[in-house]
Amino acid sequence: MRAIFLILISVVALAIFALPHKSADAASSAIQKVIEEQQQAWNRGDLEAFMAGYWNSPELTFFSGAHESKGWQAALDRYKKTYQSAGHEMGRLEFSNLRIEMLGPKAAFARGEFHLTMSDRKTPHGLFTLIFRKLPDGWKIVHDHSAGE
Repeated sequence: MRAIFLILISVVALAIFALPHKSADAASSAIQKVIEEQQQAWNRGDLEAFMAGYWNSPELTFFSGAHESKGWQAALDRYKKTYQSAGHEMGRLEFSNLRIEMLGPKAAFARGEFHLTMSDRKTPHGLFTLIFRKLPDGWKIVHDHSAGE
């Protein structure tokens, strides 16, 4: 009887310790999917779909170089001005070296590299750091710090 009890306690303990790992893996996969969908949307020229990965809030922050942009609409406007206005192009976007670290059950840190390939063969590229939060409508970027050349 005692042996059965010990086995039962061991199984329950293993299940409890395995849950956070499975949950973190699922969250990491969901965050990676957001980033992949952003890349696909960008390469279709669909900035609205690209911005779906961001928290649609005036509290969203975006750091680029020495510039801070605050709010979802400001970020969209900046992207449109920089990549869709006359004389500009979006190019082809590729993310690489993506690393996602869970900060808790509802927060994560992602970092990696971005590479743009333009029609004139220029290749702007750089690094990014993203802070994600799990919100009622899924994992969203609440802060983006991108630096490039």
